[in-house]
Amino acid sequence: MGLKGEAAIVGFVELAPMRKPTRPAMFTLDQWAMLAGAAIEDAGVDPARVNGLVASGLAESDKFVPATLAEYLGLPVNFGEVVDLGGATSAGMVWRAAMAVELGLCDAVLAVVPGSYDLPRSTRRPPAAPDYFGASSNKYGSPQAEFEIPYGNLGQNAPYAQIARRYAAEFGYDSRATAKIAADQRTNACATPDAVFHGQPITVDDVLASPVIADPLHLLEMVMRCHGGAGVVIANADVARRSRNRPVWIRGFGERITFKTPTYAEDLLRSPLASAAETAFRMAGVDRADVDMASIYDCYTITVLMSLEDVGFCAKGAGMRWVTEHDLTFRGDFPLNTAGGQLSFGQAGMAGGMHHVCDAVRQLTGRAGEAQVADCNTAFVSGNGGIMSEQVALILQGE
Repeated sequence: MGLKGEAAIVGFVELAPMRKPTRPAMFTLDQWAMLAGAAIEDAGVDPARVNGLVASGLAESDKFVPATLAEYLGLPVNFGEVVDLGGATSAGMVWRAAMAVELGLCDAVLAVVPGSYDLPRSTRRPPAAPDYFGASSNKYGSPQAEFEIPYGNLGQNAPYAQIARRYAAEFGYDSRATAKIAADQRTNACATPDAVFHGQPITVDDVLASPVIADPLHLLEMVMRCHGGAGVVIANADVARRSRNRPVWIRGFGERITFKTPTYAEDLLRSPLASAAETAFRMAGVDRADVDMASIYDCYTITVLMSLEDVGFCAKGAGMRWVTEHDLTFRGDFPLNTAGGQLSFGQAGMAGGMHHVCDAVRQLTGRAGEAQVADCNTAFVSGNGGIMSEQVALILQGE
């Protein structure tokens, strides 16, 4: 059961992130079209072979998203899907597209995620009236609205800090180790010209000197929001062999969703990524030691630490020591988030998850420039939605 490894990422696009938008405000449909066209151009494939698409939603259309996109792009499709997994959406889009390709439904599938843009004023909607205790599908929902929000347990900073505090209580906490994650990723960003923080190196001491936002998390351990967008083209073997780039084969995936709010997690320190990663490695038939680079969702440094343990790169509770003992830069013994990750490349809204896919594709196709990892053939990618709740793992391999 699972993938046969016969679908490949053949093209990608990732806009250079911007902290302040300088591009003209664009409708989401126009962003989709721009990114889709650039990804197809990068792949060098005939647009007529693209007959599937996977999206994360549209600002202009609450429903009928695949039909709206197919109509606007002029691409009749055999497969249309909308994925809603928060930060795990992009990784989830990739394996769904690969399945559609392997089933023979599509020759090639677009998976595109527009980033954070200022929409034209005519498209901005007034915020919905709060429905804190209702059962509607607004962003608060229920029972979270009844049992969490009234007590101030909302957002992301506090819940991730809770995870970090719980980790400290069970295993101890080395703030210099988590700060090293941010510093090493900044080194990678400094070798990536498009990164938001290119040319701005930081040290462990710099991280620890930054303000504590939610104890024990410092400002420089938290994701950098920016504007951008990203997308990939996933194709069958025939299209892949004719494409412009080295195919990046999707060998394995796993997905696991068990809760929405940390209050209802069975164990705050053992996330669903453990199950998703085990499924992905087993499907791909590779071991952790075979991985040449990892692109791990990094909204916070504690997310990276937890993920390294849950994936099995190190034992549970040993992550602080493991991070201290390894070089996580592109030139090190465990290259991690080699374009800087969302912490230093930037998080372009929902496209932040696709950054990790693009990071791996750049490496596996030998297009990472100064940050290129030598002899890079196997990559692990993770997606994390919510508060360590929605988890997707991918195993990607070069030709």
